[in-house]
Amino acid sequence: MNRWLSRAITAVRASAGGLLLGVSSAVPGCPASADDGLVKRAAESQQRAVAFFHDQVAVNGGYVYQVSSDLKWREGEGDAGETTVWVQPPGTPAVGLAYIEAYRRTGDQYLLDAARDTATCLIKGQLHSGGWQNHIDFESPLREKMAYRVDGPPRKKARNWSSFDDNQTQAALRFLMTLDQTLKFQDKRLHEVVETALAGVLRNQFPSGAWAQGFDELDLTQKFPIQPARYPNDWPRKHPGGDYWRFYTLNDNALVHVLETMWLAGEIYGDQRYRQSALQAADFLILAQMPEPQPAWAQQYNTDMEPIWARKFEPPAVTGGESQQVIETLMDVATWTGDTKYLKPIEAALAYLERSQLPSGRMARFYELKTNRPLYFNRQYELTYDDNDLPTHYGFITPSKLKRLRVRYEQLKTLTSQQLLEVGQRQRQREALQSPSDDKIQTIIAAMDDRGAWIERGKMRSIKAATGEIDVISSATFIEHLDQLSRYLAARRPGS
Repeated sequence: MNRWLSRAITAVRASAGGLLLGVSSAVPGCPASADDGLVKRAAESQQRAVAFFHDQVAVNGGYVYQVSSDLKWREGEGDAGETTVWVQPPGTPAVGLAYIEAYRRTGDQYLLDAARDTATCLIKGQLHSGGWQNHIDFESPLREKMAYRVDGPPRKKARNWSSFDDNQTQAALRFLMTLDQTLKFQDKRLHEVVETALAGVLRNQFPSGAWAQGFDELDLTQKFPIQPARYPNDWPRKHPGGDYWRFYTLNDNALVHVLETMWLAGEIYGDQRYRQSALQAADFLILAQMPEPQPAWAQQYNTDMEPIWARKFEPPAVTGGESQQVIETLMDVATWTGDTKYLKPIEAALAYLERSQLPSGRMARFYELKTNRPLYFNRQYELTYDDNDLPTHYGFITPSKLKRLRVRYEQLKTLTSQQLLEVGQRQRQREALQSPSDDKIQTIIAAMDDRGAWIERGKMRSIKAATGEIDVISSATFIEHLDQLSRYLAARRPGS
C-alpha cells in the first residue's frame, strides 16, 4: 500500500513497517510463474467488488466509513443518513484513491470511471475557502448551511471553514491531484478545483510554516513572530475556552498531513511554491521542538510558540503521540531532500521519549510541562495524574513506535546527502513493488459474497437501531482488498 493510501485509512487500520536499507528489487510474495486461473479469478473479483461498491454502496459518487450488510444503515464518524457522504478517511477520497491507484496498476477503464464519479462528488463538496469539511450533504436543509462553491455565492452565515482535522482536506486533495495527473491535466474543471484548494492552503500558511486546524481566511494584519518553542511561565489547569483551532496545530498529525500533501503537489505539478511550502512546514517542526528537559513536541501552540489548550481534554503538554509522527516525518523529509538538518532534532527527541515510556512500554499522550509527569483526565474531565478513570473516547495512552523509529534513525544518521536520497528512492520503489501471495489473494476472493461484498462483524456506534455487533461492509476493508488485488494483477501482467 503506498504512502498516501496508507495514510488514508490510518484511523481504522494501523500500518506498520519502516525504512530498510539495501532492500531488494524483487516483488515480495511473487512466484516465478503465476497461476493463470487465479489471475483470472482475481481480475473478475476486482471488477465485481468495484461494481458492487460503486453501484450499491456509493451515494452521489461518495462513501462513508461503513454500511450495514443490507445497506439500510450508513455511518461515518456519525450517522450519515441517506444523502450524506464522508470526506474524512476512510471515506470518499480514500476510496477514490484506491480506485485510481488500482487503475494505474491495471489500466482497467471501470476503475477510472469510478474514480471520476468520486471526484465529481468531492467537487460538489468543495467550500469557497478552498477545502472540505468532514462530510458533504446533498439535500436541503443541511446543504444550505454550507458554503459549497458549486452552489453559487455563499449564503449569509453559511459554514466556510476548510478543515485539516483528521486528514479531511488533505485526503481530498491527494486523491484529486493524483486523478488530475492521471488524466494528464486535461479535465479543466478538476484542475481548477485542485488549484483553488492549493491556493487556499498556501494563502493560509503562517509565516512560521505552520497551519491552523483549518482555514477560511488568515488575517495577515496580525503579527506572527517566527521563533522557537518555549515553555509558558504558567498555564491554567482548567480549560479556558477560546478559538484553539485558529492556532498552530500538530494535533492528530494535521500539519504532517498538510506537509505531505504539499510535497506531493510539488512532485505532481513541478511548482516550487508547493515544494517550498512543504519545506517551510518541515522547518516549523524544527522550531516547534521544545527545549530541554522535554525536547519533543506539543499538540498545539500559540503565536508565541507556547503549548496551549485545545479541547477540554487536551491540555498544554508535551505529547507522546504526535511527537513520534513528527520524528517519522523529519526522517521522511531528510530522504526526500537529502538535507541532514532534518535529522538533527531527532537524537534528543528519541532519547527523551525513550526515558518517558510508561511501565507498560507505551506512551502517555500528555506529559506535564517541565515535570514530565503523565497527565490524564477522569470521566468528569478533571485534570489528574491518575489513569484509573479515563474517558473511553480518546487515546490518553498511545502505542510506542520508538524501537522502529530508533532503528530507522540509526540507519540514516551517518548517511551523506546523496545516500539519503538513494535510501528514499529505494523505499519508494519497494512500496511500489509490494505484491501479495497467491494464498493471500485466494483468501480475499473466498471472503467475498455473491454480490461482490466483503462482509464482517462490526458495530455501528452512531446507529441506535443497530445494537451490538452486526454484519457490516467496511470502506477500509474494501480499500485494503482492492489494493491487494490490483497489486497482484499488476505484478502478474506479461512483462512485469
